[in-house]
Amino acid sequence: MVADTAVANPSNGKTPRIGGGLFSALLLLLIAAAIVRSAIATRLDGFTIDEAYHIAAGVSYVRLGDFRINPEQPPLVKLWVASFIAPTGFRASALRRFSDKQDERTFAEEDVYLHNDPNAVQRRARVALFILNGLLLVALGFAARTAFGSGAALGTIAFLAIDPTVAAHLPVVMTDLPVSLLCASAVLLTVPAFRNWKWTELAACSLALGLALAAKHSAPVFLIFVFFTGSVRALVTSSPDAHTPRRLSRFAMLMAVVLGALAVLWVTYKFRYTESPAQGEVFNRPLADKISDVRSPLYRAVLHGMRVTHIVPRPYIWGLADTVRAGLEGRIIPLTAFGHAYIDRGPKYYFPAMIALKLPFGLSVLILIGLFAFAKGRAPPDAAITVLAAATLFILVLVAGSTYAGIRHALPVVVLLAVVGGVGLQFALSSNYATWKIAGGVAVAIAAASALPVMRPWEYFNEFIGGPGRAYLYFSDEGVDLGQRVKELATYYHRAVEPSGEVPLIFYGPVSEVEERERGIDWLGRKPGRDQPRLESATFSGTVIVDARFLGKYPFWDNAALRNATPAVRFGNLMVFRGTCACGPILAGSLYQESLPEIFSEKPDWATARQLLEESVSLDPSAFFVHIELANVYLSQGRRDLALQAYSNALRYAPPDPTLRQPIQAQIQEISSGPPDRVGPLRDPFLE
Repeated sequence: MVADTAVANPSNGKTPRIGGGLFSALLLLLIAAAIVRSAIATRLDGFTIDEAYHIAAGVSYVRLGDFRINPEQPPLVKLWVASFIAPTGFRASALRRFSDKQDERTFAEEDVYLHNDPNAVQRRARVALFILNGLLLVALGFAARTAFGSGAALGTIAFLAIDPTVAAHLPVVMTDLPVSLLCASAVLLTVPAFRNWKWTELAACSLALGLALAAKHSAPVFLIFVFFTGSVRALVTSSPDAHTPRRLSRFAMLMAVVLGALAVLWVTYKFRYTESPAQGEVFNRPLADKISDVRSPLYRAVLHGMRVTHIVPRPYIWGLADTVRAGLEGRIIPLTAFGHAYIDRGPKYYFPAMIALKLPFGLSVLILIGLFAFAKGRAPPDAAITVLAAATLFILVLVAGSTYAGIRHALPVVVLLAVVGGVGLQFALSSNYATWKIAGGVAVAIAAASALPVMRPWEYFNEFIGGPGRAYLYFSDEGVDLGQRVKELATYYHRAVEPSGEVPLIFYGPVSEVEERERGIDWLGRKPGRDQPRLESATFSGTVIVDARFLGKYPFWDNAALRNATPAVRFGNLMVFRGTCACGPILAGSLYQESLPEIFSEKPDWATARQLLEESVSLDPSAFFVHIELANVYLSQGRRDLALQAYSNALRYAPPDPTLRQPIQAQIQEISSGPPDRVGPLRDPFLE
């Protein structure tokens, strides 16, 4: 245990001690305050886009030991929430085989929204996640205490209690916050573990790392970090008088940490390699295909090696392949970043800038003070270097990856920076100099004034970018909105739209059609026969309800007309427009989204899908992947010439990236030179 004198003040090098009892009481008080603040600020939120999917999957894990649903995420969070929900009589449908992810997601959402009371399910889920994340905050507090002392640990939790992004994530059934807290705890626990080489401390580090692996597929980055750090401490920086056997003994202890973490992961999968007791693979897409989707030969080789060696369960490998493709190699998603249009990912500085814009100014000041304290040696050097090295490594991984998820994928860095900020707060408030005390107090006050009054903290941006009111013009990632405004959408529809008999155009992308049906919302496109005349013209008259994320500058489906219009009603980042506008792009995007359930369902409706996709490209042909999906539909119907034309159109509108163009060119060549009935569909790169 590190003494509470670890972070000294600049005058006498001493810090007031905080006893264990007082520390525990203050820690619990801070965490309770954070949970109460979050409960109030998020009380009107609906489910995010993934929560129903996770909940239904978790119930199948708990009741059936079947991990076929949602294998893209490890099971820890889903098992936890399902342990609260499954015993309450949650009605689940019998499992079946699925036709790609869209079919599987619809199946899961129907269980939550149509076969159960979604509001009751959400209430229980929020309680479950408040408890889980509260416990993980407690663990982080004690881990920070071992590395930096009690004052810095309390400062870390105070930082996280103020941060709006943490408040937004505390009650949601998603993996980002749990993995971030667990990875930060594992990093902090390496400090005493690799300093003292005691089995109790090594076991604590191993447990935190194993739970992180079971929470999200970003955790292997920290597994690599822990292994590298431990190897350096064991083999390179051991005391000069340490003999080779002792160095090897410590390296063996490090291997025990890694193997223990893998054992924890296997526990969450019930020590079974396969995803289901059923014979053969039952994923929504074969594992071999998921691995072949990965473009990098190195990543493919690693995934094949994991598959051959069975080092981790098969559904974990499936999910890791999905994460590598979508998170590291990128997804074909239109993106607004800093007011500019991008495809796939923003600029290299995206994540550092996003963290700076999502953190309240006062918290950024605390981080700067913490860095000053590190530079002046006011914290244990090994602990300071460990935290900064872990944060830097993960930032480098983020910079190389996709940016569609925004701040939530950067949460591990935010939590590590909170430790730095906690050290900064401890340094400032324990100083004998009034200047430092004032700086620390003012930083906390400014951060609290900016963050705490904000209801719906998911939408928070700091004042530098114009706050929550204007950030949507500059960014379109998932840190702007992820479906939480659906309850307001339903209330507005029933109050202001439904009584007139009007059917609105709704393009609130994060909300599924299943949830819209459950909430009694009607929308254009729900009934193609009824709605077709209003969907054929790019000039639309009526009510348009749209996610603000789709109003920034886009590389395709760019909604310039709505971007420059004034909404009639606004609910945060949910916009309502009334009147006549040039809505071709938004209609095209809506029609494409409507086509996917018709294609990827248990019984595909090719005729309806073809009609929707043809209308989409006629309204706005700029999205190359819509042409790919249309060509696939033609191919399934044996219409070779139309398929070739559609693939050619896809090539015409595709970005210059060879990795996107070459598969289209190969598909055209294969259809042109051989029987079309032997050619399979081309994977739509827009799909997850």
